Amino acid sequence: MSEIDAIDRKILRELTLEGRISNLDLAGRVGLSPSACLRRVQELERSGVIKGYRARIDPARVGTGFIAYVTVGLSRHTKDAQAGFEAAIADAPEVRECHNVTGSIEYLLRVEAPDLAAYKHFHTEVLGVLPQVNAITTFVLMDSPKDERG
Repeated sequence: MSEIDAIDRKILRELTLEGRISNLDLAGRVGLSPSACLRRVQELERSGVIKGYRARIDPARVGTGFIAYVTVGLSRHTKDAQAGFEAAIADAPEVRECHNVTGSIEYLLRVEAPDLAAYKHFHTEVLGVLPQVNAITTFVLMDSPKDERG
């Protein structure tokens, strides 16, 4: 795909806010004809700028009452340690996001569990037994006044 312009950015913003918007409504919001808008969306999809569409789920309504961001420090800073940690986390359904970050820790996780007891089990029996893990810090989510994840 060639360069993303201001209209493509408007399209992406609108689709991020409302992924099921009709092409007609999207075209109106971004100031294009429906056919031109559809061509742009299809090109954004074809080129991989738009990777897919998702449903935004209310965690509390599906039994996920506990959400935390967890920082993880590794005991060794090697490719093997990272690969081992990432493989273990890939199999953990509680981990909804895993990000390798810079700073004093190596990973930032978004963890969702039904309740504190379920999180404690994950903390102790999943993270706590990984040989790569040196430090775990948990930040319990209290509210999300702004959340624009797609």
